[in-house]
Parts: sequence; structure tokens; C-alpha cells
Amino acid sequence: MAGFLAALPMVLPALTEVLDRVIPDQAAAAKAKLEMEAKLLEAATAQASQQAEINKTEAQHSSIFVAGWRPYIGWVCGMAIAWAFLVAPMLSWLLPVLGVVPVVPPLQTEFLLELVFAMLGLGGLRTFEKLKGVASR
Repeated sequence: MAGFLAALPMVLPALTEVLDRVIPDQAAAAKAKLEMEAKLLEAATAQASQQAEINKTEAQHSSIFVAGWRPYIGWVCGMAIAWAFLVAPMLSWLLPVLGVVPVVPPLQTEFLLELVFAMLGLGGLRTFEKLKGVASR
């Protein structure tokens, strides 16, 4: 079900076009589209609710291998950014000054920054929700 819901934005136009062809009456077709969209929205909401419960249970777990994967991703991203923008450039400057031939491996930051921006964007939305008083906690 999750795969189908993820592909929904691509599939929905095709489904509505099929309904337009199968149901000649425009009012009936519009009603069928609304019912279909309502059922799909209900399924997506139920899935999101189930995932939120899973996330809540994982976060409360005492084992770091269960509850620690999100902070782990954050720490790895933070360390990788520190390496790419602070440590590696400084080593590239300092090592030749000390007479050492620098062999500092480059880090491809495109995907890393995309992940970090996504994580920070979600954090920013959460902060926005809290400021507006919409957040539950």
C-alpha cells in the first residue's frame, strides 16, 4: 500500500481520465472522482497515522539501535559537513605548511546537503508549528 500511495501523484491523473471516459455523465464522474480522492486521502491519512505511532514507539525504546537511528543520521551529517567545510580545507592548508604531502579524501556533498536540508526543513516546519500553537507537544 505504501508504494501505491507514494506513486499516487503520478497515477491520479490517469485514474481521473479513466473515470471521465467510463462515466459519460459529468456530474456522476465528478462525484466518483471525489469519492475516489476521499478514499485515497483516508488511506494516506491512516498510513501516516500508523507511521507516526511506529515513530513514537521507536523513539521511546531503550535500545540505541532502535531509538538512535535518527540522531545517528543527524550526527553523521553534522560530522560530514564539518569534515567537508572545516577539517579538510584546514588540513589541505596545514599539511603542506608542515611539509607533509596532503592526501585528504574529498567528500561529495551534493547528496549529503540534500539530506541535511530535508532534515532541517522538517525541523523548521516543526518549529513553525510550535510558534503558531498548532503542534500537539
